[in-house]
Amino acid sequence: MFYFNPMMWGMHMNNNMLVYFLIAMTIPLLAQGYLMSTFGRYKRTRASSGLTGYEVARRILDGNGLYDVQIEETQGRLSDHYDPRTKTVRLSPDIYRKPSVAAVSVAAHEVGHALQHAQNYMPLTLRSALVPVVSVANRLGFLAIMLGIFLQLFMLAEIGILLIASLFVFQLITLPVEFNASRRAMVAMGEMNILHDSTEKRGARQVLTAAALTYVAALIVTLMELLRWVAILNGSRGRRR
Repeated sequence: MFYFNPMMWGMHMNNNMLVYFLIAMTIPLLAQGYLMSTFGRYKRTRASSGLTGYEVARRILDGNGLYDVQIEETQGRLSDHYDPRTKTVRLSPDIYRKPSVAAVSVAAHEVGHALQHAQNYMPLTLRSALVPVVSVANRLGFLAIMLGIFLQLFMLAEIGILLIASLFVFQLITLPVEFNASRRAMVAMGEMNILHDSTEKRGARQVLTAAALTYVAALIVTLMELLRWVAILNGSRGRRR
C-alpha cells in the first residue's frame, strides 16, 4: 500500500532544491499564464448586451437592493476587488469602461463579494477576520523560522511555521469565497439576461475559472513551502541530537 509521509516528502524536496523551486515557480506561472490568455481572449469579445462592467455591477447591486455599495474605477490591470470596509467595488479601466465578456464577468464576480458581505457569508467573514494575522505572518513567519533554525531556538521556528500555516488556512478559506462569488455572478447575469447566448456564458465561466485557478496555485505553493520548512526543522532537530 502506498503511504504518503509528509516528512519524507519534505526531506526529499530539501535534497532536490532545484526541482522544488522549479515546481514552486511553474505552478503559479502556468495559472497566471492561463488567466492572462483567457482574459485577453474574452477582453476582445464584445458582450451582445453592450453593457460595460460598471453598468453590469450597478445593475446587479441595485437589483439586490445594495444601493449603498459604491463603484469606483481603480488603476492597474486586473486590480479589481471589493472592499467590505467601505462597501466599494473597485474596477480596473478594462473592466469599468469596456462592454466585453471579460469585463462583465469580472465586474459581476466582484459584486458577488458584495452580495456575500450583505448576507454575512461565513467564509468571507472568517477570511476578513484572518487578514490581520496573515499580515503578520507574511512579515514575520519566514524570519522566525530561519532565526529559530539558525539559533537552534526551535520553539521560535515552530511559531514561524504556525504563522505560515495561518497563511495556508487563509488561502484555503479563500477558495470557497472566490468560487461562491463566481457562482453568484453567473446566477445574477443569467437572471438579468446580461449574457445572451451559450457562447458568452461559456466565455464567462472560462474567465472566472481561470481567475480561481490562481488562488488554487497559491494554495499549493504555500502547502509545499510549509511542508519543506517542517522537514528542515525536523532535520535540524535530528542533527542536534
